[in-house]
Amino acid sequence: MSIGYTYVSEEECPICCYSMPVTKLRSRMIKIKQDSDFCAYYKDFNPYYYTIWICPHCGYASDTNHFKEIKEREKDRVAEFLMARQIRIPHTEFRTREQAITAFKLAIYIADLAKAPASRMAGLYLKLAWLYREVEDKENENQLLELALKAYDRALITERFPIGSLTDNAVIYLIGDLHRRLGEIEKATQYLSRIIGDKTARSEYKIYKLARDVWQDMRDEKG
Repeated sequence: MSIGYTYVSEEECPICCYSMPVTKLRSRMIKIKQDSDFCAYYKDFNPYYYTIWICPHCGYASDTNHFKEIKEREKDRVAEFLMARQIRIPHTEFRTREQAITAFKLAIYIADLAKAPASRMAGLYLKLAWLYREVEDKENENQLLELALKAYDRALITERFPIGSLTDNAVIYLIGDLHRRLGEIEKATQYLSRIIGDKTARSEYKIYKLARDVWQDMRDEKG
């Protein structure tokens, strides 16, 4: 149920330049818990359904934070792809899970076509995994977690952090936690120990504490 948590506004599509309706979120959501890979849960509402905006005129799709951040040299490639397929997805203020999954898949394809950085691809894969987690679809969730893991690994090598609120320690922690979720305990231990054993990482207390908590969970599971 999303009534009261969303409202419709207008944005300009960076590809076709038409004005388009988008669903935005209000700030009244009540967070009830968070998973170790930052998937947050809110009372009576899932904001991840609305992470992706889609232009109903040309079909361009992107996450809300980077919707207009497409390089000029990539616009023609994306526009050509969209024109050839004539994608027309009408705007609806309230999305179903299936509609949200479709939106993510389109945004991922377009982001890859536009050569988006690995950290952005990783974030898209991870959030789509969370939508499958909501219905306990482990097969699809794990496929997406693996893609997110590989993309975060590339980002750690090729990108300079921080990127927004994402620090290199947060990425190292996430890689460790994703390895754990995929049952790769030895690799998870290697990454988490980099956080726990680094005194400078303690300045990012939340990340340091999360790494310690996940480490302890793994020890408890071992018995």
